[in-house]
Amino acid sequence: MAGGSLGPAGVAKERAEQYQGKVTSSVIVACFVAAIGGSIFGYDIGISGGVTSMDAFLKKFFHDVYLKKKHAHENNYCKYDNQGLAAFTSSLYLAGLVASFVASPVTRDYGRRASIICGGISFLLGAALNAAAANLAMLLTGRILLGVGIGFGNQAVPLYLSEMAPTHLRGGLNMMFQLATTLGIFTANMINYGTQKLETWGWRLSLGLAAAPALMMTVGGILLPETPNSLIERGKKEEGRRVLEKIRGTKEVNAEYQDMVDASELANSIKHPFRNILERRNRPQLVMAIFMPMFQILTGINSILFYAPVLFQSMGFKGDASLYSSAMTGAVLASSTLISIATVDKLGRRALLISGGIQMITCQVIVSIILGLKFGPNQELSKSFSILVVVVICLFVLAFGWSWGPLGWTVPSEIFPLETRSAGQSITVAVNLFFTFVIAQIFLTLLCSFKFGIFLFFAGWVTIMTIFVYFFLPETKGVPIEEMILLWRKHWFWKRIMPVVEETNNQQSIST
Repeated sequence: MAGGSLGPAGVAKERAEQYQGKVTSSVIVACFVAAIGGSIFGYDIGISGGVTSMDAFLKKFFHDVYLKKKHAHENNYCKYDNQGLAAFTSSLYLAGLVASFVASPVTRDYGRRASIICGGISFLLGAALNAAAANLAMLLTGRILLGVGIGFGNQAVPLYLSEMAPTHLRGGLNMMFQLATTLGIFTANMINYGTQKLETWGWRLSLGLAAAPALMMTVGGILLPETPNSLIERGKKEEGRRVLEKIRGTKEVNAEYQDMVDASELANSIKHPFRNILERRNRPQLVMAIFMPMFQILTGINSILFYAPVLFQSMGFKGDASLYSSAMTGAVLASSTLISIATVDKLGRRALLISGGIQMITCQVIVSIILGLKFGPNQELSKSFSILVVVVICLFVLAFGWSWGPLGWTVPSEIFPLETRSAGQSITVAVNLFFTFVIAQIFLTLLCSFKFGIFLFFAGWVTIMTIFVYFFLPETKGVPIEEMILLWRKHWFWKRIMPVVEETNNQQSIST
């Protein structure tokens, strides 16, 4: 097609005020079922830390760590420092990183549902292998399959939610992915609390129960409708319009449908989305796709959630108390996501990210001061200071849960034009999993080296990301997903980066 008559991303003009429709039961059910995909990610985050603190698991697979843990004279901060144990946690995320790039063409060419189904099946197989693991090779192979499942699921689910949701509720419905993630973490923590009493096989039950959310995700993927955006992009315009009319509850969908058609025409003219995403007109979205997930992990939240039982045991909490404390943080994270769902489409993305960043910085500085003054080698925290540390960590988790937790996924999934959306989400997932892998692999070593300074290390990063949001992230609240490209041209900084409209149209004409 000739691109000369199109706007910068296939959408000729803003039609947001013409959008019609209501919140229908169809879209609520579809988003709820799809969001279950987030629970497999959350379940693994929550289950890993608990399992790696269970004596039976350590004795079977990491005997050196088990012996080190039993040495009362061992440096509190270094008792769990073992690269093999870290590899158990982090191998999943490296596999997910690779899988996210494979998932991109699947999501684009075969639809969002195809990737959701592939992710569920792979996670199901990984859970079965981990539950039956007889040696470290089986255990790590199972982790890799779990990683493939997460790579596919995290690539497709946020896109599915953003495309199905009506504009004025996109933030809240998209955050159902994060809510499912946090509920998965909380469920895993409670399961660990129960299974750690089953001394010889409790860890197998914890790992095997990951099959439950994986099965729900697979069945949900089979039953869900495809998004109208994906159907139209793949040439099924009539079916796409029927789905759009059903989820919006009205036949008057001409404006939204036309935006999708315009976007899909450009999307189909782009044969190499990963090459296209490097073009100057996609620079703001690319920057956000890299920095938002990177910053989300550098808050330090995954370190706390992965290793909460290990971290609390390092601080002197006993076995039951450490698992109970980590379950408490999981409950706080799940409840705080509800705050974000209720406020994100009223207060906006920027307000939540900035306020959450300020509270996280404050909490991390407080924890580092307490540990620096009251906790050291061969020294345990008093009961009162232990309680204070848990309370402050819960306040940190609360702030993360209403800010960077859900919005680290929501913002990247809603800002890309259709032609680079699957590629952009792959980059988001890959960056997230890469930094998750790095932090998971080095956290125990950092804890041993930095000691209480680990919290100051993450506080520094939260300071940087809060400043970044203030200056560089425009407010996306209420902007239709297919008109998001127009937002960047109004921003004080990005309008200097974006090419002029005429230049963009010429590039599109040449590309076709």
